[in-house]
Amino acid sequence: MTTVLQVYQFALDPTGQQQAMLSSHCGAARFAHNWGLAQVRAVLNQREAERSYGVPESELTPSLNWSAYSLRKAWNAAKDEVAPWWGENSKETYASGLANLATALDNWNKSRTGTRAGAKMGFPRFTSKRHRLSCRFSTGSFGLSESDRRHVQLPRIGLVRTHESTRKLARHVERGTAHIRSARVSFHRGRWHVSFSVEITKTEPEPAVKGGTVGVDLGVKSLAVLSTGEIIANPKHLDVAQRELRRLQRRAARQQGPDKRTKRTPSNRWRKTQARIAKLHTAVANARRDGLHKLSTRLVAEFDTVVVEDLHVAGMVRNRRLARALSGVGMGELRRQLDYKTSWSGRDLVVADRWYPSSKTCNDCGAVKAKLRLSERTFTCDHCGYTADRDLNAARNLAGLASSPSCGATKNEPTGNPRKTSPAGHGYRHGKTPPQRAGANAA
Repeated sequence: MTTVLQVYQFALDPTGQQQAMLSSHCGAARFAHNWGLAQVRAVLNQREAERSYGVPESELTPSLNWSAYSLRKAWNAAKDEVAPWWGENSKETYASGLANLATALDNWNKSRTGTRAGAKMGFPRFTSKRHRLSCRFSTGSFGLSESDRRHVQLPRIGLVRTHESTRKLARHVERGTAHIRSARVSFHRGRWHVSFSVEITKTEPEPAVKGGTVGVDLGVKSLAVLSTGEIIANPKHLDVAQRELRRLQRRAARQQGPDKRTKRTPSNRWRKTQARIAKLHTAVANARRDGLHKLSTRLVAEFDTVVVEDLHVAGMVRNRRLARALSGVGMGELRRQLDYKTSWSGRDLVVADRWYPSSKTCNDCGAVKAKLRLSERTFTCDHCGYTADRDLNAARNLAGLASSPSCGATKNEPTGNPRKTSPAGHGYRHGKTPPQRAGANAA
């Protein structure tokens, strides 16, 4: 038995009064975040000004501690003066805003000093009223309703009805296999949502239905091609919605939208059109996510080992001719789902090296083609004459990597950014010894 951290999200159906209370709580979190950021920036600017006048470091204005505890302590000392209305909302909303600020400041400091991997992060900015509404509850009366399975309990707000049943989470709670740690309320996709962070105790996973290894080659023409020969069609939800999306966007262009230069406020019709556009995008995103969940769940349930490529999706979408088609597939989302589902189910996820030429490698003899255009959908080996579908050949090459992880593949590791060429890229198939490079010392 293993314990994992899982999130259950439910769409809320609040009353008008409850919507106002939810907005007030999220606004309180935003206010506390901006207040704490103003204090930090004031101290930093003061210390920088004192340095410019030659004040010694020992005599500078004392620095402000950026930890969540220190920010919350400073807020409690000043809240009666800066926010005399603070008692209208739960104290947890202010704590969540300050905790988010502490995390952002810590990430910025680590990125500035080079101790944080990834892209460089800028200094935190003030949160606007138009920013996504969100707040978090970690203490107080929150969780599922004890009377039925169509309500959730939130601090100071009370019982809020949900659009869907909460029975999946309620059954875990009743059995004692789940513990709700926190609740986050947010407004996005045109609806209020609540997300429960839950510790789930999972039993031993069931054995795979088919077993063995499957290679998954993702693409645009087909969503995925499996090494077993099965082709998963690409539903292209975004392309289907393009006609309605173009019509709504043309309508919005003819209406009075906002203008920052002239301070023009948008018309009510423009707002309604934007709401319909957001609703359409939400439907497309939900349909795409549902299909990817079904595919990833089936792969994990049927096979012991799943092999995928480490695709650089962010770089691929920079191609303006393929950006929309690639974004509509959701390659990164499928990789993310396979990552945690294989861990929960006790399966192996093998991630091929980013530079492994799965499409250019012959699955029969292992020879690697020097060049393979994207328009060539049929792979023909120049060495042995082997002919197969391009994507099927790539999927079979990926499946072969499961038995030879030395070819640059990794197992069940988070998404990385490898910048090294694997031995498989030298023209030899997985498992075979690459040629000795010039100047290298012989073993």
